[in-house]
Amino acid sequence: MVKNRLIAVLVIRDGKVVQSIKFKHTNVIHWDPVEAIHSFNGWAVDEIVALNVSRKKESKEGFLKIIDRLADKCFVPLSIGGWIEYVDDASETIRRGADKVIINTAAYEHPSLIEEISERHGSQACVISIDSKLDEQGQRRVCIDRARKMTEMVPVDWAQAAAVRGAGEIFYNSVDHDGNRNGYDLEGVRLLTQQLRIPVIAFGGVQTWEHLEEGVVEAGADAVAAANILHYTEQSVLKAKKYLLSKELNFREVS
Repeated sequence: MVKNRLIAVLVIRDGKVVQSIKFKHTNVIHWDPVEAIHSFNGWAVDEIVALNVSRKKESKEGFLKIIDRLADKCFVPLSIGGWIEYVDDASETIRRGADKVIINTAAYEHPSLIEEISERHGSQACVISIDSKLDEQGQRRVCIDRARKMTEMVPVDWAQAAAVRGAGEIFYNSVDHDGNRNGYDLEGVRLLTQQLRIPVIAFGGVQTWEHLEEGVVEAGADAVAAANILHYTEQSVLKAKKYLLSKELNFREVS
């Protein structure tokens, strides 16, 4: 049986790890992303995601250098997202040491990019990030361009279309839940897990270890991801993993 995963997320803007609250990034948590991963003691975390949230396209070159450094120090699978617009961007990111690439706006605007990446590197390397926000009628809609543009597409429809094109995984985040400390958008995650055959990662809103448990037990997520809490809590990933194992959930044991 495939293990559930605990994923630590680095939200990186202009080379610094920042706190994310409804996609606003104001507080610096770590000045150096590499130093941030040193706090993941014992590598109890199962995977690391690093997201370049800078709105400047020029940030791509500097972020590649960060990938080099992260890959050199990282002992678990590394997924990278942000400003991956073309298949060659994905290839360069993987060449630098990423195991997977995470794409959002570029995939939505040019769905053939999913096929190009999955054909070149395998579907397991192609993760589709879906940012969701409630519209005025309370309907979840897919947002792109760092959540600045709401589309007419609902997350389940977009996720299914992405899976058909070759996506290997969905990374789901609710703009409304991001940084709110009230837990995941469980209903939004559940709608995806009930309809998809590919893994779904829940992200956004974690404040307690119980929220991680809810992502798996109540929403059926294959993996649970968190950012802010894992940087602010001492021995965070070790405590999180031990809590999840204490609930007899199907996570990798802490070595």
